[in-house]
Amino acid sequence: MLSHTKVKQKGMEKVLNAVERIGNRLPHPLALFAYLTLALIVISAICSWAGVSVTGEMIDPATGELTEQTVTAVNLLSRDGLVTMLTSLVSNFTGFAPLGVVLVTMLGVGCAEGSGFLSALMKKLVRVTPRRIITPMLVFLGVLSNVASDIGYVVLIPIGALVFLSYGRHPLAGLAAAFSGVSGGYSANLIIGALDPLMAGISTEAAHLIDPQYQVNATANWYFMIASTFLIVILGTLVTDKWVEPHLGPWKQEEKGCADMTSLSPAESRGLKYALLTLLLLILLLLGLTLPPGALLRNADTGSLTVNSPLINGIIPLIALLFFIPSVVYGRVAGTYTGSRSVCAQLEKNMSAMGSYIALVFVAAQFIGFFQYSRLGTIVAIGGADLLRSSGISGPLLMVLFVLFTALVNLVMGSSSAKWTILAPVFVPLFMLMGYTPELTQMAYRIGDSCTNVITPLMSYFAMVTVLAQKYAPKAGVGTLAATMLPYSLVFLVGWLALLLVWMWLGLPLGPGAGLTL
Repeated sequence: MLSHTKVKQKGMEKVLNAVERIGNRLPHPLALFAYLTLALIVISAICSWAGVSVTGEMIDPATGELTEQTVTAVNLLSRDGLVTMLTSLVSNFTGFAPLGVVLVTMLGVGCAEGSGFLSALMKKLVRVTPRRIITPMLVFLGVLSNVASDIGYVVLIPIGALVFLSYGRHPLAGLAAAFSGVSGGYSANLIIGALDPLMAGISTEAAHLIDPQYQVNATANWYFMIASTFLIVILGTLVTDKWVEPHLGPWKQEEKGCADMTSLSPAESRGLKYALLTLLLLILLLLGLTLPPGALLRNADTGSLTVNSPLINGIIPLIALLFFIPSVVYGRVAGTYTGSRSVCAQLEKNMSAMGSYIALVFVAAQFIGFFQYSRLGTIVAIGGADLLRSSGISGPLLMVLFVLFTALVNLVMGSSSAKWTILAPVFVPLFMLMGYTPELTQMAYRIGDSCTNVITPLMSYFAMVTVLAQKYAPKAGVGTLAATMLPYSLVFLVGWLALLLVWMWLGLPLGPGAGLTL
């Protein structure tokens, strides 16, 4: 922060520069998975030749019972291994659980971004917010923006600075408040977004190492995420108002012409009105299809809304439609969509923007598939579980250590899905063998992954936020932004860990049909 001593600033700069140098030496995520796959092939051969095996309790997929089994490493360089790798390349890719759900979700979310619907909605919510609650509202909108991927970074963070400026408050404090919600609160939300099916798909693939029938739903962490939303809003508000803004000092400069950037044009206002009305009608229709006994989206046999119901199984297309239909209405009324051709063009743009993700998935899916075939993940999980059991460390403490470990890894590897793709095949089976659900392990990972987003230069939007900060503080650099955001990171980490421990102590479900223990 600018009011800190030069010594502290230089110390922070040295630490962050070291992290940045280390992180920059890592290869592109696609290349990283390719190297990991090659390493896996070699390691599997070495372990097979060395006769590596382990005996432990596993779920028998035929009976569903826990039985003692011996697992031996499979050589990927053997004849069978080479044939399996060659013939499974396509099926590994097309059968990779996160691929379809992410692409379908982004069809709707991308249209909501491209039409301007989400941008107009955020501007409207900010403009009608009273001064006394502007900080919690910014943090809250930042958390909600996570459902739409990059929209919070691109729209809300700049608006946060401008809103504080319009109230005569320090714009860097507004920037920090919005940034803390968008990035630090990345794993909190009131609704299911694009990240949830992605994480659930990876968790499902990892859980199949132990139980081939296990399914992690996109709503696996929903209840905990809702509680986390209010926690992050409270903590983010306290840190902004009680620590960050006082240390930044009073804002003395004037910035003219900025207020207009938060206003809505008549076309935007009209489009937003009709889009929100459409969204309300869709929600009422959805309630009508879920609440009555025997409703279409309930389980036809049991009447359940959460267990094997059309609502849960169809949550991804429902989310896509709830974004897509109002965004088309908005675009037609506001003029951003002139007809079916422009809507189709937006859909094509949504998919073209996912090109890098699709390329990454192809390589990551091979790593997951080969890892599963080699049985190395199962061996590590069983051996690790035995080691942890013998250490006497309790479950809650294990989760705390896992959260801290994830937070540290996030400093040098920014991609949430890439990290989880690497860590899930090891930690999900490991904790399953200790009696904890993949949903709990996934939530612990998401906590650690979120808390340090705001202080790592390797986060993809960190440079953009730094440049934006320089508009109001020309001497601000990476260290300035990181020092400003460090209190959020530490407070979020401590607060979220406390919530997780209380949740485990009370034995509350993490989401619909998602418990803590198997």
